[in-house]
Amino acid sequence: MRAEDWDRRYAERPQWSAEPNGLVAELLAGLPPGAAADLAAGEGRHALWLAAEGWRVTAVDFADAGLSRGRQRPGAERVDWVTADVTGWTAAPGSLDLVLVAYLHLPEPETTALLTRAVGWLRAGGRLLVLGHDVANLTEGVGGPQEPGILHSVARLGPIARMLDVDRLEQVRRDTPDGPAIDTLLWGRRPG
Repeated sequence: MRAEDWDRRYAERPQWSAEPNGLVAELLAGLPPGAAADLAAGEGRHALWLAAEGWRVTAVDFADAGLSRGRQRPGAERVDWVTADVTGWTAAPGSLDLVLVAYLHLPEPETTALLTRAVGWLRAGGRLLVLGHDVANLTEGVGGPQEPGILHSVARLGPIARMLDVDRLEQVRRDTPDGPAIDTLLWGRRPG
């Protein structure tokens, strides 16, 4: 999808969610705050939550309509809002304590390239959290993109996991109003 497509989707629909994803909040709660990037931040729900927890957050998305919604929310002044394509955006090597990538779906080579760069942006001990729709969701879950080539799986995230000290790399189930959804979770830290 292009930025214009997402801008149109945001214009047609009220805000998706103001609260962070439950698993994201569970994994990040209690971590000492530092510098974070929320890639494909959308309306900024995770960036705003992280900022409220004391993090210095950069929210990056190519759809300015989504970021504009985030900029209107309480606490928005604590977030650095960047309208940019995450596949071209960059952070300084070793400058981040957390990179969050929630529900960004790109073709596998682009996902691998982006996440490889993201690991390089982390300080030693910095955390990478990737959460997105699993390819099994097409037949066993509800919602999400219907293109198998852009969905996550444990195997597809394996090359990134090998660069990390991994806490979790697995399928996770998520309850939705329409039934269970199946996601892939990668949660690890940069060695060193």
